[in-house]
Amino acid sequence: MSDRVDTPPKPGPAGPLTDHRNQWLDVWDQFTKHRGALLGAVVFAAIVLSVFAGPLFWSKDAQFVPPVVDMIKLRDTRPIYTVLWDSSAKVSWQHPLGTDNIARDYLARMLAGGQVSISVGLAAMALSLLLGTLIGVLAGYFKRLDGPLMRFTDLFLALPLLPLLLVAVLLFREPLAAALGPEGGVFILVVGLVGVTSWMQTARIVRGDVLALKEREFVIAARSIGTPSHRIVLRHVLPNVLSPIMVSATLGIASAIITESALSFLGFGFPPDFPTWGRLLFDSVDRMTLYPERVIWPGLAISVTVLSVNYIGDGLRDALDPRIRGR
Repeated sequence: MSDRVDTPPKPGPAGPLTDHRNQWLDVWDQFTKHRGALLGAVVFAAIVLSVFAGPLFWSKDAQFVPPVVDMIKLRDTRPIYTVLWDSSAKVSWQHPLGTDNIARDYLARMLAGGQVSISVGLAAMALSLLLGTLIGVLAGYFKRLDGPLMRFTDLFLALPLLPLLLVAVLLFREPLAAALGPEGGVFILVVGLVGVTSWMQTARIVRGDVLALKEREFVIAARSIGTPSHRIVLRHVLPNVLSPIMVSATLGIASAIITESALSFLGFGFPPDFPTWGRLLFDSVDRMTLYPERVIWPGLAISVTVLSVNYIGDGLRDALDPRIRGR
């Protein structure tokens, strides 16, 4: 038996105690574990890519009406897949989704309508977030502004939004169309109306988070050394309320798309010859018994887009909340 005693190895040079992982990588890992959110992101990205890149491959004009002879021959064609159950269906291989009653290509109109609807959703969401974040931060951080701004928010919450939108469209559509053109004027009007009437929930959520944040130690320390209020808000408060803002952004896109579709469906949106998904629904209702696909395709596009955006918001909420991250 040996009397040798093993001596422990000498400690090497001290290294870093822990490797700090990027917070956004943790958020991404949690987001990818949410199957619904990941599927929603893939579907929404596919829809956006299709409607904006699709016209590069499908170059038919969504507003082109052929000459009378061709129009009579090509109008009211059915999608090519209808021959699977109805061999006598009137189809045209030049128009895979068929044509409308004046022979305009329905696939081109679906792509153009998606561009308008998604653009309205993104622009209205940006305006809504800007207003909601501004009012929420001011109300939460500055006590003297809290009462007036929250009563202003309650006033907007109490308004009947749909009648208000309809009246505003009737009042301002013609002046804006005359000044900016039929499409540009109505686009600015719809984006402005949807954004101005949908910021209240974001403001209330942001205000609640700011009220809690301004009593935290790092904000009190910054205030004690004389840091100006605007710098505290920009450098310490806003970065810590990004989570509810990003979730509100995804939900705001869905809400804006639905609102624009509702206005177009009621005939108060874009001009009749300018396609949106809501306008396509409105134009197809009268003949939905004979041509049900003209209602199914825009309705399905709206539903799938809104559902995918809602799933993205659900996944972001879970991923950005540190209390449930990693479950």
